[in-house]
Amino acid sequence: MMTQAFYTGLSGLKSSSQAIDVISDNLANTATIGYRGYSAEFSNMFEEAINTNTKLSTDNSSIGVGTKVNSIAMNESQGILQISDRSTDIAILGDGWFGVQAGSDPVYTRDGSFNFDVNRDLVTQDGYYVLGTMGTNMNNGEIIPEYDADGNLANPSVQLGNIDSQEKLRFPSELTYPALPTTKATFGGNLSFTEDEIAHDEAALAEIAANIIDPNDEIALDRASLSMSSLVIAQDGTKNKLRLGFTKVEPQVAPGSQWNVIATVESIDGENIYSTQTGVVSFDEIGAQISNTLTSIDNQGTSVEIDLGTEFSGIIASSGSQFSSSSSANGLESGDLFGYDINKNGEVVATFSNGMQSNVGTIAVYHFPNDRGLERISGARFVETPNSGEAMFFQDENGNNILGTDLINFKLESSNVDMTVGLTDLIIMQRSYDANSKSITTADEMLKKALDMDA
Repeated sequence: MMTQAFYTGLSGLKSSSQAIDVISDNLANTATIGYRGYSAEFSNMFEEAINTNTKLSTDNSSIGVGTKVNSIAMNESQGILQISDRSTDIAILGDGWFGVQAGSDPVYTRDGSFNFDVNRDLVTQDGYYVLGTMGTNMNNGEIIPEYDADGNLANPSVQLGNIDSQEKLRFPSELTYPALPTTKATFGGNLSFTEDEIAHDEAALAEIAANIIDPNDEIALDRASLSMSSLVIAQDGTKNKLRLGFTKVEPQVAPGSQWNVIATVESIDGENIYSTQTGVVSFDEIGAQISNTLTSIDNQGTSVEIDLGTEFSGIIASSGSQFSSSSSANGLESGDLFGYDINKNGEVVATFSNGMQSNVGTIAVYHFPNDRGLERISGARFVETPNSGEAMFFQDENGNNILGTDLINFKLESSNVDMTVGLTDLIIMQRSYDANSKSITTADEMLKKALDMDA
């Protein structure tokens, strides 16, 4: 039995040495982004029963024959988040893994330090491609605008595809947001046409009424009318000006007031007139709008609805205050790509010079039945094994694939190794190693004593 102490102590030395190796590796990677710490888990080796003469003994008489490292278990706790200055740096809050790929099979990591390379591919620091779902709203280098149920421009999320359809997130280096022509222009304000506020030019009024005056003559028009304008977009993306000029109908019919309105669509520089429409707007005695015959105008092939409001919304004619005007119009000029960013939902967002944004892809977040079963191939990268189970996506109640966790950009998850715990464990394992070496030297001294007695 004395020689058994040699082997028992030796197993302790070996196990303690392996544990020290694990702890040392943890401590060496305290600054490694996305690193998962490990701990050595021990178990005793088989027991050796002791022969006794007492058959009725209630004791289970046996002596252990040492220890072994049963497993090197992953620490699944969340690492501390550290601030980054890039929107493309992403941290996972909770369960999940990013998928990255360089060869034929993906590997999985918690390291979300991503960036766009010169080809606008989303990659890791060492060139692995990030996996995800590409949006379907791009065609021939142009965004396909999407609308909500009310017909307004929308920017819906990119839904994760099937797990076997995830691909390298590769985006075009040139992308444009198309021009959207104006279909409606809305005007508001107060028509206050008094001798003190604006100098009347009776000759100009007569010329306007007879359609003689050039609507492009802004000096004459301003002198004889109250004017307001709005920017409107043509089908080809050209910016034009929709101008309204108001003059009082002569003679006025009481009660209330009546105004001629002439609408023109012209180039921004005023050199070209593309279309002209006229109408009459009538107001009651307190200035509320009661009728309007000017409804629309052509803008180089697109009909633009002219909305002057009703009653006290839109254009009014109150003599108690000065002239005022406001305008707005839908439509959008084309925009060139500024760049790509990543939002907190893991969506890749394209930003354009016209102020528009469009989600064009989503980073995939993978999950496993048993994260501890993943096999580490480098500091922060793992591969799937039979023990981990196959990679999967979480789903919502409607069966749609979802991230299943929260993401945060401008942050990176640091190593989840607690240095104070690691140093403490290192001391414990060092003491364990010393104690096991002591049991070997003790057994050696006892064996030597026995040999000396035999001599």
